[in-house]
Amino acid sequence: MTSSSAPPRPAGARPPRRRTVLLDLAFLRLWTGATASGLATWALPFVLGLAVFDRTLAATDLGLLLAARTAGFLAAVPVAGVLADRHSRRSVVLWAGLAAAAAAPLIALGLGRSVLLMAAGAAVAGAGQGACRPAYQALTAEVVDAGRRQEANAAMTLAVRVTTLVGPSLAALLAVFLDTRALLVGIGLLWLVAACVPGRGARPGDAHGDEPRTAGGPGRASFLAEFADGVREARRHPWFLAGLGALTAVIATGYSATSVALPMVSRDVYGTEVVLAGAMTAYTAGALGGAVLIARWRPRSPGRAALAGLAAYGFAPLSLVLPVHPAVVPAAYAVAGVGIELFNVPWFTAAQREVAPDKLARVSSLDFLLSYGLAPVGLAVIAPAIDAFGATAVLAGCAVVCFAAPAAAALAPGARTFSRPAARDGAP
Repeated sequence: MTSSSAPPRPAGARPPRRRTVLLDLAFLRLWTGATASGLATWALPFVLGLAVFDRTLAATDLGLLLAARTAGFLAAVPVAGVLADRHSRRSVVLWAGLAAAAAAPLIALGLGRSVLLMAAGAAVAGAGQGACRPAYQALTAEVVDAGRRQEANAAMTLAVRVTTLVGPSLAALLAVFLDTRALLVGIGLLWLVAACVPGRGARPGDAHGDEPRTAGGPGRASFLAEFADGVREARRHPWFLAGLGALTAVIATGYSATSVALPMVSRDVYGTEVVLAGAMTAYTAGALGGAVLIARWRPRSPGRAALAGLAAYGFAPLSLVLPVHPAVVPAAYAVAGVGIELFNVPWFTAAQREVAPDKLARVSSLDFLLSYGLAPVGLAVIAPAIDAFGATAVLAGCAVVCFAAPAAAALAPGARTFSRPAARDGAP
């Protein structure tokens, strides 16, 4: 026995308790950066809404700016996925955050002067946000060891949910003391935190987390070839494709019902905005509770449990179809909130575990590109569909999709555990 060998553990002794990821400095830096980016992301639409309120921005221009931000997001996600696998994930976060930070004063400069300048700034801000998403996802896998990733992903998604509440509320509080331009500059400062605070990531055995992952030179594949390689990696995991299809379907239908139909039902059926406010608050509260629960819970069939949680989103549109007491609507949204985090955290954790590490950012970018990219389509279609077919038929259809899509995904190979059956059997 060498001097470095550990003494044997007595029979029946408990293994040493693993330190919580919340005490890990590298993860705390990453979490702080992600939280700052979340605050900046959720605060921007609210601050621009304040500009509409004080008549320095027209409502139609607000729609243009938000559309520009979404376009920037969708354009940057696949590019960032390739870059984050080709180079350092930390560098992608840095430059994406710096770009979004520079965009905020650009928007402030254009306020009241040039909508075109503001739209350019909004597009750059969206691109920074989109570039950060797959890079943060892959960087989490580098910073946190496999045994603590579910806890880490729960902490990350918990930060997202908190920022949805704190971001607009903090902006509203600061608006009492600061004008809109100052608030926009403050959003830029948040992006600086998101860019500069996270530290290096390094995979086990890689002493330099900032080293490129692929050698430069003429032998490097093209951007499209590398993205296609990420798509091929995603296709190697049937559970991932099925789960992504279910997630996209639920977001495009259930999320659209939340955003478009809920205000209409709250106004026309219940005659009060209390149902709208209560449902949105209950959804966020449920998501917070779901993130706390899944940080510790390890179900025996994590994939099917996650898909069941995703299917719970169907209760949200269903509650808008049935003639129920007003309190039932927030309760249904609370269940949907719990369910979405019971899906999100195991989903992210499984991708970090199963996907080839050098292709993780590209696969994650495909995830965000489809699930978020098709959401605007649902938002654009649902209101005309309600006008054509009626709210009851459309919302019932949304509920059916939310229940059926995850159920169908649960039949895919590997869906029970979110892993490839061949991998479990030891096959290559």
